[in-house]
Amino acid sequence: MKSRNISIEGIGEILMERSSRAKRISLSIRPFKGVRVAVPFGVSFERAEDVARSRASWIRKHLPVINRLEKEADGLRHITPLNRSHARDLLVRRLNDLCERHGFTYNRVFIRNQKARWGSCSGKDNINLNVNLARLPDNLIDYLILHELVHTRVRNHGPQFWELLNQHVGEARKLDREMNKYRGLLIRQASGIKA
Repeated sequence: MKSRNISIEGIGEILMERSSRAKRISLSIRPFKGVRVAVPFGVSFERAEDVARSRASWIRKHLPVINRLEKEADGLRHITPLNRSHARDLLVRRLNDLCERHGFTYNRVFIRNQKARWGSCSGKDNINLNVNLARLPDNLIDYLILHELVHTRVRNHGPQFWELLNQHVGEARKLDREMNKYRGLLIRQASGIKA
């Protein structure tokens, strides 16, 4: 048997699923997917159920967080669906415009459908941008791109980083908080909370 569903009072349905990648029994809660117990080969479903029941208080503690994330994601359904080709062109064009305007350089750019991040900058100055950025307002697209470009000069989020970012975008911390309004766009594919 590859999977089995159980029900725990106060939680509801839990999927127990056989996993060749699991080295031990592990629990996760994912937005729109619910609670999952990864069961390694060689471990019985009965043992996995015992573990899930023993972790019921942990599950109950984290369910409200997942519910809130799901509501945030549902609240953003009105945002235009994504045309990936258009999004890639837009983001690369914005990146190059901002580099020219602010005197930054980068090595390579990758546009990906990342699960948990809007962007990142590697130690080799490669810029990774989440394709869903193209769904945000222009000022937040520019903020996030400049955030990653500043990382080509300052590798951490210390005071020097925020000072340099402020020179390019103004109120960086305010824009950073505004990004949180849109994290629901990442939720549908997020990996969730793991025990």
